[in-house]
Amino acid sequence: MPRIVLLLAALVFALPSWAENKVQVQWLGQSAFKFISPTGKVIVTDPWLTTNPKTPPAFKTLESLGKVDLVLVTHGHNDHMADAPALSRMNDAPLIAPAGLAQTLVALEMAPKAQRINKSGSLTPIGAGIRVTLVHAEHSSEVLWKNPASGKDEVHVGGEPGGFIIEFENGFRVWHLGDTGVFGDMKLIAQMYRPDLVLMPIGGGPFVMNPEDAAMVTRDMIKPKTVIPMHYGTNPQLSGTPEAFMQALGKTRTQVRVLQPGDQTEF
Repeated sequence: MPRIVLLLAALVFALPSWAENKVQVQWLGQSAFKFISPTGKVIVTDPWLTTNPKTPPAFKTLESLGKVDLVLVTHGHNDHMADAPALSRMNDAPLIAPAGLAQTLVALEMAPKAQRINKSGSLTPIGAGIRVTLVHAEHSSEVLWKNPASGKDEVHVGGEPGGFIIEFENGFRVWHLGDTGVFGDMKLIAQMYRPDLVLMPIGGGPFVMNPEDAAMVTRDMIKPKTVIPMHYGTNPQLSGTPEAFMQALGKTRTQVRVLQPGDQTEF
């Protein structure tokens, strides 16, 4: 047998058992996603499940997610972190959030083990094969907390909002934009991290990009291989639709995968 064939065969047999596995992505409504990595690690982003009107009944309880290894929160608004502290405690899983938000969660004893991260900072919280990097988002971040002593709602500092670049063991990269408006460094972030999949808010209204803005960002600035629309339809103000997004996007090399809450796909 030629030496080159023997070398190739040796390389194939040397690959780890998970090398052929894919990244599984499940949308649970709004900005909540569940990822299963090639080695079986489970990451949940922006978990708002128990009171989200668009969460499928099968996922209305946190137990339905099974074992979770890591929780990521992009900012302090309730529709992104309502279930994050409980999910983290239930699984004894790290909760990673922008530094100011993490400090507030610790100070209020909502999530005593919340870990801080700042923009351009990276962590490998569940093993060297998975890297999480915080990047910019153009939004706000406040924590609404009911004081158990007074019974009154209080607003606390939520730090700077952000988005996450998640790199998996096989090199596949996801950019979860969180909530954001358009900003020029979207192009720079795309050039630096080259995400394969972008999770794009399209709901519009007073909170995030509308479908037309999101389409421009996708087509002209980020240019990912695949985009999944998110953060729409949970209330009347978030009136953007995937159909409007795709119409505004026009002809592009980017594939749009439209998921319904509960749907799962893989890459």
